Amino acid sequence: MTITSTAIRATHLLTNAAWFGGSLMGAVGLNTAAERARTKSGEADISGAGWEAWGPVQGGAIALHLLSGLGIVADNRRRTLAHPPTTTAVVLKTALTGAALAASYGAYTTGQQLGDVRTGSNDSGEPVDTPAPELERRIQWLQWAVPATTGGLLVLDAYLGEQQRGPAGLLDWVRSR
Repeated sequence: MTITSTAIRATHLLTNAAWFGGSLMGAVGLNTAAERARTKSGEADISGAGWEAWGPVQGGAIALHLLSGLGIVADNRRRTLAHPPTTTAVVLKTALTGAALAASYGAYTTGQQLGDVRTGSNDSGEPVDTPAPELERRIQWLQWAVPATTGGLLVLDAYLGEQQRGPAGLLDWVRSR
């Protein structure tokens, strides 16, 4: 394993951790804290300010995660094609990454729409008449779909890492005693 491979893998894991952790903190902490606002408009302002500050970090993490994922697949292309369990895990990871991207995009656009509804207008100043209850139901589901899918990616990374290690690890040694 080269320094470049290690750097790519570290980037891949760290960016997934940022994607997972940021979305989980938003769902658990930021959105809950914003609910303490006295008005729906205030709630939208607080939540919106937090997500606007985090958005560029999360966007950068997602972009680097995708690029480093391509680097890992390129680095392991022979093993990915020749080892069926790895092939299966890579296909599952690719599908789960697509689901995480879709959930992230959906949460972003739904959050924008919900903020527009709560403040009464969108960025162009036009009134918005999308029903808030529908958007609220959608965002409640999506805000948990992002950490669920990105957490699944972390589990698949652990699985793929286990496939690459030697025949006996510390836990295997303890179990054999």
